[in-house]
Amino acid sequence: MTTYRQAWRNRGPAAWLLSATLIGSYCVLYWTSWLDPIAQGLGLRNRWFLYGLLYTVGVGGGGLLYLRRHGSSRYNRLRIMTNFGIQAIFGFTLPFVMPLLGQPEFYFSYLWPLKYDILYPHTLAGLPTYLAVYAILGATVVAPVLALSFGKRWYCSWICGCGALANTFGDPWRHLTSSSTRAWRFERLAVHTVLLVAFAATGVIAADQLLSSKSAAFSSFAYEVKQGYGFVVGALLAGVVGTGLYPLLGPRVWCRNFCPMAALLGIIQKAGRFRIRVKRDMCISCGNCTTYCEMGIDVRSYAQSNQSFTRASCVGCGMCAHVCPRGVLRLENHAPRARDKARQGLITADF
Repeated sequence: MTTYRQAWRNRGPAAWLLSATLIGSYCVLYWTSWLDPIAQGLGLRNRWFLYGLLYTVGVGGGGLLYLRRHGSSRYNRLRIMTNFGIQAIFGFTLPFVMPLLGQPEFYFSYLWPLKYDILYPHTLAGLPTYLAVYAILGATVVAPVLALSFGKRWYCSWICGCGALANTFGDPWRHLTSSSTRAWRFERLAVHTVLLVAFAATGVIAADQLLSSKSAAFSSFAYEVKQGYGFVVGALLAGVVGTGLYPLLGPRVWCRNFCPMAALLGIIQKAGRFRIRVKRDMCISCGNCTTYCEMGIDVRSYAQSNQSFTRASCVGCGMCAHVCPRGVLRLENHAPRARDKARQGLITADF
């Protein structure tokens, strides 16, 4: 294994240089128009579609390297192919083609609160009815129901573009994610704070738009909230920090610490069916599961304690199960104990 030997994967000088390059690229993307001429020269409308193209290439190229390392697992193959397909179709092609057909540019794979402006009244009013209904039902019905049934992995590890880049392009740095108690405490505070801010910001902006600017002071406040949230959460944390720090802190800095969608689905996941099952008395304490958990969960401690578990932060990537040499771990949607068989006195497995 070369995980800790390569300088670009162990926080060596090459990793710092790569991180600085990524951060600089995001700063250029967000706060300059330098890339617009390049994008237009390639037949793309603006720099955001150039970014989308590069993003898709990153998911595709990173996915191929990921499958080269971990493609022996059917779960991994299906998940990574889905990541690329969703990004290529719903994250790039459809948003590019829809305006050519007289439709608004729309990203189907991003839901509120990750796409924080999609539920603003003015945004919904500017969408065709079918897209407005999709945005509302996707955030308020579909996402919570699927999280209850399958955990947050249906979105965070299969659908979300942020997760897709972390799964693929970010995979070489997954072992850098801290599993310390200090990191866990920061995660709980930060991610739930951002979730609360997302709810509050959406409420303030929606109230202002519904009031039709009847209060100049409130409108000014709502505007500052909108601009501030977009800058801090939408650009700084999601892009500059979230992706730029892959080579130093692991690929899920954004997802783990700041993503409001991950926080919301994680809360729902705790009440749902998803869990990681631990086979009793089989753990040899090798630590692979904890080392390669991209969310910094100390999986080994649960395995050593023979404790099946559900963690709000778990995105169901399946890597802990994949790298376990004894097959101790398994991702599953736990069905209730078969009460009919229990009544008949039959032996039932209830892990």
